[in-house]
Amino acid sequence: MKLLSVNVGRPVPSEYTDAEGGTGIDKRPVDGPVAVSAPGPAGVGGSGLAGDAVVNLRHHGGDDQAVYAYAREDLDVWQRELGRELANGSFGENLTTSGVDLTGARIGERWRIGPRVLLEVSCPRIPCRMFQGWLGERGWMKRFTRAAVPGAYLRVIEPGEIRAGDRVERVYRPDHEVTIELMFRALTTRRELLPRLLEAGEALPEVAREVVTKYLARQGG
Repeated sequence: MKLLSVNVGRPVPSEYTDAEGGTGIDKRPVDGPVAVSAPGPAGVGGSGLAGDAVVNLRHHGGDDQAVYAYAREDLDVWQRELGRELANGSFGENLTTSGVDLTGARIGERWRIGPRVLLEVSCPRIPCRMFQGWLGERGWMKRFTRAAVPGAYLRVIEPGEIRAGDRVERVYRPDHEVTIELMFRALTTRRELLPRLLEAGEALPEVAREVVTKYLARQGG
């Protein structure tokens, strides 16, 4: 398991967002090391990667979404289906990985990347209007949701530097079965799965815990 590329973005204008300053979804691979650290709480902190822009802090960035990873294997599937080239970073991911099962990763799972950086799987990416507009594919949000291959957001547990080619090692895997795929389906198309998210314990992001709480209240549970 390794990093194929580390991708960062600068703000670019976009008609698909009302955020002042445009969007930071245009991620490009960079050469050399990139510093990684916890950015701070949602709404205040941006990206966990130095030099990477997060423009809309209301919906993106913060400790639970510090780093976004997407598998090259999954990009290759989409590349064939869409009939167009998808370079590393095309989905706005910070890390393009090889050999890493992101969809089956468990919430709270931890990865050592390079000699120092320790990241923790926190939640899946939920598609938005900005993502659809960026790709220019009609019906993309529904198509991406049906596929349920969303990639994974990561927390920064131990800071340091990473670079393309670094080894990715899974150093901890919790004993629950709340995976990125299960959490994604629970938050999108299969709400009856929401109570299962609580099995992830303290690793479950607070925003997801609030969704579960509201669901249980409506169900009278």
